[in-house]
Amino acid sequence: MNQRLQSFLRGEIESLKAKGIFRMPRVLETAAGPRVRMDGREIIQLSSNNYLGLTTHPKVVEAARRALEEFGAGPGAVRTIAGTMSLHLELERRLARFKGTDAALVFQSGYTANVGVVSTLMQEGDLIVSDELNHASIIDGCRLCKAGRAIYRHLDYDHLRDILREARARGTGKILVVADGVFSMDGDVSDLKAIAALCREFDAISMVDDAHATGVMGRNGRGTVDHFAVQEGWDIQIGTMSKAFGVMGGYVCASRDLVEFYVHKARPFLFSSSHPPAVIAACIAAVEVMENEPDRVARLWENTRFFKEGLKRLGFNIGSSSTPITPVIIGSGAKAARFSDELFARGVFAQGIYFPMVAEEKSRVRTIVMATHTRADLEEALRAFEHVGRSLGVI
Repeated sequence: MNQRLQSFLRGEIESLKAKGIFRMPRVLETAAGPRVRMDGREIIQLSSNNYLGLTTHPKVVEAARRALEEFGAGPGAVRTIAGTMSLHLELERRLARFKGTDAALVFQSGYTANVGVVSTLMQEGDLIVSDELNHASIIDGCRLCKAGRAIYRHLDYDHLRDILREARARGTGKILVVADGVFSMDGDVSDLKAIAALCREFDAISMVDDAHATGVMGRNGRGTVDHFAVQEGWDIQIGTMSKAFGVMGGYVCASRDLVEFYVHKARPFLFSSSHPPAVIAACIAAVEVMENEPDRVARLWENTRFFKEGLKRLGFNIGSSSTPITPVIIGSGAKAARFSDELFARGVFAQGIYFPMVAEEKSRVRTIVMATHTRADLEEALRAFEHVGRSLGVI
């Protein structure tokens, strides 16, 4: 290895170790579920995005198996050459119907969807206005285009109004207002009614990343646009199939004109192979389950309320979360990492989160309950939180 490179890498790794936050990912040894085997231990899983438990739903698994047998292991090309299968079009039709839009387009991941949608649409002379806590994929999409950028304070719609007013006064071209529907670290929610009203007032394009809201909020988990009833006039809905849908992939749901524009212009779509048939078939089945089994969303919220109330009763700081994402604020990164390790030793996995993902003083373990957790699972997890919290002086 190049000596300069080796010296740089060792220095970076040693710095992480000195801060007490060097951790390699734990290894999952079973299917994702409420209880799993990880690093050789049977544990309660509280860090999965598998909100509704669809990774192991029989209909989803069977759909993947059938597609593998019928369509083979891969598509053989990018979508725009020879890789678009009937399965891809069926998934896009189902997603558009589910989200209440004219059309949909599937990307390789939620990350590539955000990067492609933002960077392709916005050009020099335009302006992207983004919530300060938006996901990294939105930030990277902003960085990849020549449009100007403005950041509004988190959930501060008076600040957003000021930015939009100033932008229109100086003759800015297209303006895109983009926000997470549910914020992945704090579990709080954007007010899409307020954003929609401001977009109408200042002729701005509205976009929401509903990665953590789809399957969680709205009718049958249709997301924040449905939850706030702002379907009329809302421009762009982004999401991922890797969370509540339980599979993988990203998507944009929007007007047919916008989707056709992205088919011809979005670089992540144009220059990367399409999904394997088994993945697409599993996604289709997951949409069907979400449409037909609303009780899963209801169970998710029942478990969420029970677990949040338990953490509050024990005296933990869970911030401002109003969704199944529930941070347990610890303080320093090293202490959050140790808290996560101690939980794991007691049979519970809740990932430590620290800088640069959150501010150092807001380091935490992030918990996400699932619809498939039992009351016994959650009670056992709360006992582990109480023990570790008291032993480390957090409560």
